[in-house]
Amino acid sequence: MSAFSTRLTKTTNKVSIAGIAAAAVAALTFSLVPGNDASAGTQTEALAAAPMAWSTGTDAARTTAVHASIVKQQSVVEAKAEADAAAKAKAAAAAKAKAEAAAKKKAAQAAAKKRAKQQAASRAAARKPIYANNLDGWIRESLDIMKKHKIPGSYEGLHRNIMRESSGNPKAINGWDINAINGVPSIGLLQVIKPTFDAYHVAGTPHSQYDPVANITAAANYAADKYGSIDNVDSAY
Repeated sequence: MSAFSTRLTKTTNKVSIAGIAAAAVAALTFSLVPGNDASAGTQTEALAAAPMAWSTGTDAARTTAVHASIVKQQSVVEAKAEADAAAKAKAAAAAKAKAEAAAKKKAAQAAAKKRAKQQAASRAAARKPIYANNLDGWIRESLDIMKKHKIPGSYEGLHRNIMRESSGNPKAINGWDINAINGVPSIGLLQVIKPTFDAYHVAGTPHSQYDPVANITAAANYAADKYGSIDNVDSAY
């Protein structure tokens, strides 16, 4: 073979190899671009696999590098997607745990408040005195109400005037004095007329002249206003 023929053969081989390598890179790129369908056929698949047939050469190395780069990028995208999904799941779990803790705390506070209210009511009920339904009990209940409203008077002063006015009968009515003649008879334990009872009625007691506690406290309130205290009254007032 002549020197010219040898050179021509080497040149032809280089061109052939370069052409095949370029075609392989193009085929690989074409197969990786979204939208390219299977119409490329078996030829494209064969060219895409070409880098594996080339164990040497610059073009084969470049093709392999491109493929590796694409695979690496895809792995990075997938890893990021997985990390984002894990972060979202973690955030959702934390939010749920926080909401559950807040609800549990609110329920505990409500239960504690309810218990405190019940305990306070129980203590108040335990402290509330029980009064006998008789003259002694009516006077003692009246004295507690009078104390709350800062109305002066003593057990002795109330009892003394009650016995003089009605002999301890809460239904006693005076039907003969000037008040009776005027149509407003004195009624109850301390013989209070209706206008006086209405004017000096103490809040928290029944609005009835016949109610013993209401009658006593209204009369004591009137006596405090006119005489300083029911203790200062020793006759009709």
